[in-house]
Amino acid sequence: MSRNARQTQILGIIAQKDIETQEELVAELKLLGFAVTQATISRDIKELNLVKAPTADDKYRYVTRSAVDCSISSRGINLLRDTIASIVTANNLIVVKTIHSSATAVSAILEQMSLEGVLGVVGSGDSLLIVTNDTKTAQCVENKLKKLVF
Repeated sequence: MSRNARQTQILGIIAQKDIETQEELVAELKLLGFAVTQATISRDIKELNLVKAPTADDKYRYVTRSAVDCSISSRGINLLRDTIASIVTANNLIVVKTIHSSATAVSAILEQMSLEGVLGVVGSGDSLLIVTNDTKTAQCVENKLKKLVF
């Protein structure tokens, strides 16, 4: 069967089931008649731009990158609300202060959100830095975060 057919099935599978590993995806595709290897699935995951997002039961599942912003778990949002103390923008940089030793966790959640215009997020200890394309994007990201958190 064709690559397009296989990738269409992958998108259908991850939309219906929580698939945590490539092996699980291989097994699901085999049930549908696709003879695939883990290496093929790995390439498909890259081509489809799939990422892992947290689930409510402390596991991860494959989702499309565009779906991540909408699918950040309520637990992730609560973590942001409980740990972020302040958000300040300076030009194209956003400095986020968190409670003690929470910056790494907050940084991971912000990365999963795939905020448009964010070039990177670096966090350590109680501070993290978000680098954006430009000042306007930084303001938009700051406003979105403040609306989500405060």
